[in-house]
Amino acid sequence: MDVVHDIATLRAAQNGQRHRRTGLVPTMGNLHAGHLALVRACRGACDICVVSIFVNPTQFGPSEDFANYPRTLDDDLRLLEAEGTDLVFNPTVDTMYPDGQEGHVRVRVPSLAQTLCGEARPGHFDGVATVVAKLFNIVAPDEAFFGEKDWQQLTLIRTMARQLDMPLTVTGVPTVREPSGLAMSSRNNYLSHEERERAALINQILMQIKAAIERGDRAYADAEARGRRVLAAAGFEVDYVAVRDANRLVPPDADANTLRILAAARLGRARLIDNVGVEL
Repeated sequence: MDVVHDIATLRAAQNGQRHRRTGLVPTMGNLHAGHLALVRACRGACDICVVSIFVNPTQFGPSEDFANYPRTLDDDLRLLEAEGTDLVFNPTVDTMYPDGQEGHVRVRVPSLAQTLCGEARPGHFDGVATVVAKLFNIVAPDEAFFGEKDWQQLTLIRTMARQLDMPLTVTGVPTVREPSGLAMSSRNNYLSHEERERAALINQILMQIKAAIERGDRAYADAEARGRRVLAAAGFEVDYVAVRDANRLVPPDADANTLRILAAARLGRARLIDNVGVEL
C-alpha cells in the first residue's frame, strides 16, 4: 500500500493505471467499521482502491470540533492495509488549499446546502462540496463511495456530480450500525457509556415513523413532532426529525413513493445523525 501526501506523487503513483477502474473512498480518518465497509465495496467494484484521509477545515463551523476531531493516522493505515487498499492520499491543509482557505473557490449546491443539516451548520455543505470536487479532480476516479448514514451529503454529492457533468458514478453504501442500532460514527467516541446506550433512541424513533408510514399513516408533520418530543424528553438537543422525498430532500408530495426519514440531534459533546428509507 502506497501512502502519499502531495498531488504530484499521487498522480505519479497512478501513472500506467488509468486503464484500470479506479475507486475512491473519501474519509476524514478515525476509521471504523462503517468506513471499512466503503473500502470493501470499492475493492469489490474497482481494480484500484484509493482512500483519502483529510480532516477538511472548510466544513467545520467556528464553534465546531475541527481542532479536536480525532486523528488516528497510524491506526487508520494499519486497517486500510489489512483491507487491501492500494493507495492512501493524506494531504496537508496547504496541499488542498494552497492559496489559503478564505480566497479559495467554493462549490455550492444551493438546492441542498441550506436545508436540514445545512440550516444547523451554515457553510458546512459548501466545504463538503468543495473538498469532494477537489478530490474528484485530483484522483479522477471512475466511482466514489459514500455512506448512506449522511444521506444529505450523499444526495448533495450526487447532485453536484450530475450538474457539473463529472464523469464518475457516486455509490451509496448502507449504514453500518452498532448492535443497539446506533449508526457508527467517529463522533460516537465523544459519548459516555450511558450516552452511547441512550443514543440508540434516534434509530428507534426513525424505525417507528417508518413502520407507521408503511401502515398507511401520511400525517408526516405529526410524526416529526412526536419524534422531536420523545428525543427532547430523553435529553437530546434536537435539530430536526424530518420526512423528506429521498431524492430532493423536500417535503413529500402526494405522488412521492421513495422517502427518507432523517434526524439530527446533539447528545453531550456529539452531534448525531441518522436516516432510514421508506418505499411506498
